Amino acid sequence: MSDDLEKRIESAVKNPQNLGEMENADAIGTVGSPDCGDMLRMWVRFKEEGGRKVIDRATFQTFGCQTAIAVASVATEMLAGKTVDEAMSMSGQDLAAPLGALPPVKIHCAQLVEGALRSALGGETPVEVPSAATAQSAPTLLDSFAPAAPSRKLKIVLDS
Repeated sequence: MSDDLEKRIESAVKNPQNLGEMENADAIGTVGSPDCGDMLRMWVRFKEEGGRKVIDRATFQTFGCQTAIAVASVATEMLAGKTVDEAMSMSGQDLAAPLGALPPVKIHCAQLVEGALRSALGGETPVEVPSAATAQSAPTLLDSFAPAAPSRKLKIVLDS
């Protein structure tokens, strides 16, 4: 990674914007895998502006590396004032643009943020925004890591 990119990531991590759960969110999206450890949840709230529904605010939580934190931080700043269609047209590369070009090994961080945004906004289909009550009842990101009940018994035999 270039020194300039590392400095921008470090700055975003030291002072992350829009970090944490959002009360009264209109939509929540979660992506990632507890198996590999990278997970990101994004909360989105909308407002009416000039007769259009636009994103008022977006926040995030992540179990991920510094680059994932940095991309989510700059992305949530960029989303304010965007319509759902405008936000859905943004790629991971667009969302990470304020940081600069990510090295290939870190592109998945931008894709994680893009995935959480698309999950919150309803994927590729027209968005049906859930009520605030529905959004608030979603499990926390930490709940996603809770072990599931085993589906079968496993017996481990150690050879001596």
